[in-house]
Amino acid sequence: MIRKEIENKHSQNSNIKRRYFYAINYPVFEEDLCKMEMRSLFNQTPDEKFLFSNTYISASRSPFIKEMISIIYEENSLEDILRSITRDRLAYNDFKVCYIKIESGDIGYEERLRSISKVGFVITGEPQMHNPQIIIGITKVNGRWILGEYERNDYEWHIHDKKPYSYSNSLSLRVARALVNIAVKNDLSCKLVDPCCGIGTVVIEAMSMGVNVLGYEINKSIAENARKNLEFFGYKNVITNEDMNNIEDKYDIAIIDLPYGLFTPTTIEEQTSLIKTARRISKRLVIVTFEDMDENIINAGFNIIDRSFVLKGRFKRYISICE
Repeated sequence: MIRKEIENKHSQNSNIKRRYFYAINYPVFEEDLCKMEMRSLFNQTPDEKFLFSNTYISASRSPFIKEMISIIYEENSLEDILRSITRDRLAYNDFKVCYIKIESGDIGYEERLRSISKVGFVITGEPQMHNPQIIIGITKVNGRWILGEYERNDYEWHIHDKKPYSYSNSLSLRVARALVNIAVKNDLSCKLVDPCCGIGTVVIEAMSMGVNVLGYEINKSIAENARKNLEFFGYKNVITNEDMNNIEDKYDIAIIDLPYGLFTPTTIEEQTSLIKTARRISKRLVIVTFEDMDENIINAGFNIIDRSFVLKGRFKRYISICE
């Protein structure tokens, strides 16, 4: 089952209470950012590299979700899972069974193989190992076995690393994608703006998710390169060469990677002015800074409701969610 079919299925069955298992992963220097994204998407901070939720999120939306299971059965033993499958005559055509390995409390290799074999044997239908239409996932978590329809992060968004124009100080692709998820949470229909969009890294990730996004960039040549990046990936031009202080429209949420003067000279007064403009044009703000600017953010009229950081080489970037 392709990703779009899975998303449509969950959308159509939104009134049916489901439970989902998500396996996550992150490098040490992005752990804090991952946990902020999980709080934004699922309203919880995972203690392990997995979580359970009643909220469906496509595995491919997040840079940190590796794979997920839409749970059908959750039992105390594999035998109970097998009995439930037999009882319900669970049936699929062209299916494959896979085991999701987690770091905490996982079982041995031989037992994983046995579980896959036993589950595949009791499901009604023809298995298809090489080109399955549906994958059934099984795993053991905290002493309990779970089984359901499996979805893996396809990482197709990694193609955006090949954009024609980029700069060394730009947000990484993973960070930009996480920031979009942190900003929009579970509302992909919200109105998002990146008023200092640079070469369009955040804008591209938002557009790939179907978010209604606009970007502004004061530097003419950089704005033109952002347009070329969007065109390269087949996205429409949503970039305006304009000073964000001149924006008059209102937005649900803004993402700002605050300029710090590498390409365009800036001062603390100008940075503060950008934060005040963000307060005027947006209800919420996700802001990335190279130093602690809590006082400036609060003085602009925002409340900081969550914060994290991400490391890039010797640089530390502070991330704040403001309302």
